[in-house]
Order: sequence, then C-alpha cells, then structure tokens
Amino acid sequence: MVRADVFDNDLQQQLYPKMKDFKPLKACFDPSFIASNQGERADNVLAAKKFEALDQIRRDIREFKVANNLDKIIVLWSANTERFADILKGINDTATNLMSAIRNNHPEISPSTIYAVASILEGVAFINGSPQNTFVPGVVDLAEQHQSFIAGDDFKTGQTKIKSVLVDFLVSAGIKPVAITSYNHLGNNDGMNLSAPQQFRSKEISKSNVVDDMVESNRILYGEGEHPDHTVVIKYVPTVGDSKRALDEYVSEIFMGGTNTIALHNTCEDSLLAAPVMLDLIILAELMGRIKYRREGMTEFSPLASILSLLSYLLKAPLVPAGTPVVNALFRQRAALENVFRACVGLQPENHMLLEQRLDHYSRSAEVYAKNQEDVQ
Repeated sequence: MVRADVFDNDLQQQLYPKMKDFKPLKACFDPSFIASNQGERADNVLAAKKFEALDQIRRDIREFKVANNLDKIIVLWSANTERFADILKGINDTATNLMSAIRNNHPEISPSTIYAVASILEGVAFINGSPQNTFVPGVVDLAEQHQSFIAGDDFKTGQTKIKSVLVDFLVSAGIKPVAITSYNHLGNNDGMNLSAPQQFRSKEISKSNVVDDMVESNRILYGEGEHPDHTVVIKYVPTVGDSKRALDEYVSEIFMGGTNTIALHNTCEDSLLAAPVMLDLIILAELMGRIKYRREGMTEFSPLASILSLLSYLLKAPLVPAGTPVVNALFRQRAALENVFRACVGLQPENHMLLEQRLDHYSRSAEVYAKNQEDVQ
C-alpha cells in the first residue's frame, strides 16, 4: 500500500491496523511471461514446476474456502500483463494436451493459465482482468468439460470505455471515423511492466479491437475489410504515479468530403477506477452462477454457458463462445445485462420502442380533434 501510493498518507495510516496481518499466498511465477524489470518485486513465489504449482494453487483455494467458512470462491486475475502465449498444436489446443503440457512443465504455459486451470478443476469461476491470452483453446475446452465459468479479458476502465461509447455514437450517426490515435502515459507498476515490448503488445491488442464490431455494424460507411487507422501508444513516466493520462484524437469523414476532429484529454486514477470494476465483476459472476434456464422441450434446467460473455460490459476484449459475435458497444452490453435481469424477475425485455405510448398519443390526439369538431358544430 505504501509502495503503490494510491491512497494519501492519512488514509494509509488509518488502514494500516486492518492491513498489517494480511499475508499474500505464494504465487505461480514465470519470468519469461512478464517484463524483466519486475524481477525485484517477485519476492513471494512458488519454487515449483508448473504441475506442482497447479496442485498448490488448488490446495490454496480449498483451504481458503474452509478457513473463511465460505460457500463460494471466485478467482480474479489482477496481476501483471503477460506476453501472449503461442498457440501450439499438441500443447495448449485441447484440454487433454494442456494438462499433459502442464505435467511436462512446458515453457509456453503461462502463470495466468495455471490459475485458470486450477480454478476450473476446483469448480470456481475465474475472471481474467489483464489483456493476455490466458484462455488458450485448451482452457476453454477444459472449462466447458467441467461446466466451470470463465470470463475476460482486461478491465475496462478509462480510455477504452470512452472509446466504446464515442465510436458507437459516431458510426451510428453516419460519421465515419478514419483515424483513432490513443496515447497514454502512467507511472505505476502496470506502466513499468508495459514498457517492455511483448507485454505492451498484449495491451495494444485488447485496446485496439474495441472498435471492430461497431465498424462491422455499418457496411454503408465501411466497405468489406475496411477499418479506421487505429494506433495505441503507452509510455512509462514514473513521476505521474497512478494518475494515468490518456489523450485521444478521432478524425472522421463527414458530408461532402469534410473532416471532423475530436480531441480528448482524460486524467484518471488507474487503480481507483479498476477496483470497483473488480467488485462488480465478482458480484456479477456470483449472480450468473445462480441463473439456470430451460428451453421448450428441455426437461431439466441448465446453467449458462461456461464463457460469461455478459460480463463484457466491464472488460475491454470480451471472451465469447465460438461462433458468437463480439459486442464492444457499451450500451448494447449494458442492455444485455439489464434484459437478463428483467427476465430473471419475469419482466419483458426493454426495447425502447414504447409503441403503446406512441399509439396512445396519436389515438388521444384523434379523439381530442373529433371532440373539438363536435363543439364547433
């Protein structure tokens, strides 16, 4: 808490008595997946092979549940951004191959994937709050086999959340974004880790794909395969600490070859935006675990799909089941959540047509007109 310097000193002093007795469990660690500048901070790690680490994490989950007398556990990854893992045939492409690769201590199995596998095998939900590809095909396969919930990827807090609103508005209004340039600088440990090229690439992918479905939604503006130029830059500036600066420029084509440019400057406390998102993700994941459905012709109720795509409202790069379209537009994501909740309490989905009110309005107008005509006569 002192090193992160997110809370002011007075609040740190008030929290110290409550924080001092918490001891973090040893973590699965592989230096090849994070930036080399993180080595000094990795001082509480499991000195074990990957299969041994998997077993230890599973024991930690079980013991934590018993020690705290809990009914349910949810695991959320808020650790460093890892580099992308290579998808290798025979290694991480199926559940069977993935488990074999872990037993063989294969170097392309990331720590976050180990945590995901441990959670799945223990029947607890796992949420990935970082942008790397934790959910390699073998993890998804394993989750579906065990009917265990997974959700990801990457917390959606500041710049990307604004982007998912603004681009949706522009495209829906017939204004064609042709260039989106996003610049960030921050000084916390996330920024320090992202200063390494491979870790930055993971973040760049999650931040860049956010506009894809909005572009796909309007084939009048965009031809097949056409996309805006989209550039994301992240720089590490230690002095600014956790106060992240995000600068964005949106250049759009408008009527008769004109150009519209929108420039934004956003200063946000990175961790203080992320923490409530983490709480919301945990609450939603727990709730989704209690929802079951039954279609016509089904005799038994079934749980939701293993991939909790409904949580994408809070995540930059939504993980969705195979063959399912990715939705990044923020208002569509929120509407999906609201309508599921409405269904749970027996209400019809909200579609904003308000057709009855509109028809009633015209009917009333006609009645008033007829009555006025009678009065005149």
